[in-house]
Amino acid sequence: MLFSAPLKNNSKKIMLLGSGELGKEVAIEAQRLGIEVVAVDRYENAPAQLVSNRSYVINMQDKEAVLEIIRLEKPDYILPEIEAISIDALFAAEEEGFCVIPNAEAVNKTMNRKNIRRFAAEELEIKTSRYHFVCTYEDMCYAAEDVGFPCVIKPVMSSSGHGQSIARTPFDLENSWEVAKEARGDASELIVEEFIPFDYEITLLTVRNGKETVFCEPIGHIQKDGDYIYSWQPMQMSKKALKRSKAIAQSITDGLGGRGLFGVELFVKGDEVYFSEVSPRPHDTGMVTLITQSQSEFALHVRAVLGLPLGFTFYGDGASAAFKSGVESHEPVVDVADKLFDTNSFVRVFGKPEAHVGRRMAVVLVFDKVNKALKKAKKLIKKVKDA
Repeated sequence: MLFSAPLKNNSKKIMLLGSGELGKEVAIEAQRLGIEVVAVDRYENAPAQLVSNRSYVINMQDKEAVLEIIRLEKPDYILPEIEAISIDALFAAEEEGFCVIPNAEAVNKTMNRKNIRRFAAEELEIKTSRYHFVCTYEDMCYAAEDVGFPCVIKPVMSSSGHGQSIARTPFDLENSWEVAKEARGDASELIVEEFIPFDYEITLLTVRNGKETVFCEPIGHIQKDGDYIYSWQPMQMSKKALKRSKAIAQSITDGLGGRGLFGVELFVKGDEVYFSEVSPRPHDTGMVTLITQSQSEFALHVRAVLGLPLGFTFYGDGASAAFKSGVESHEPVVDVADKLFDTNSFVRVFGKPEAHVGRRMAVVLVFDKVNKALKKAKKLIKKVKDA
């Protein structure tokens, strides 16, 4: 493959639609290959914009605004990095000959829990929990009674766990309804799904370049309110469960098609594996790969987009812990203790221009045997504070 330089007439160019901390790492990896990067987001000075060649601030859900930037920049590859994007703009761009990663229909299916659940369960016949889609409070109550308690309730369109809750009894339903309706995104329709009493859940990073599919070591994680707080790699699991996990990940990503990295989320109970969700882009739990692999999930995503070989070395076990702000600030400062910068741990500060309560601002990474790494990550994250 021929590599050029940014800001030239013959430059290879990617456009990030969404420029958060995950997009920032994608931009850095693209820059390492001489790729010109254009970062677009709904607010100014988003993390990826700070390391890109050019940036734009637009309403990401405005079809014409998105198309205007695409037509102006004429990127070789368009990388949607968040869910809150005008899908109509992506379909229109694809019709005009632009390359959407992995493709517009895959983004359409995965940004909406209704689309991806029906695609997985009904078209691909992949094992999932029982579920119903509802639009009214009354239908939600009926659906909850049908799937049984506890049950999981969340909007069909939201990100990072916003609007998700567990109703353990009928008395929790009113609160779950309110939580879902206050979510960021479209809360006009909800999914009510059976709660699988799983032993653990994993993210299986699955990478496609059009010629081969490779899998990273499975990532275990702990979530709170649907958003990750700790992850570790590898997750210890039986050979049968891992084989079934890879088969599900292969099936769903083959079904979606295209190139790039996919974060496939799965529930595991014994040797049984259930499909949960999939993101057609780097996954937040996969930030642990910044310390465990020779090619992080971000580097693999860029390689896959370019059609490059996907080989990498797994260096060894590691863990991550997310730091979330506890304050509201227009001039946020993250206070990091010196002890985080030792021989096998470090911190990544995302550089977000504003802090909000619960907003992820940094991540701690530890390289060690899984149990030790996770224990240390939990200890060290307490050494990161709002200043």
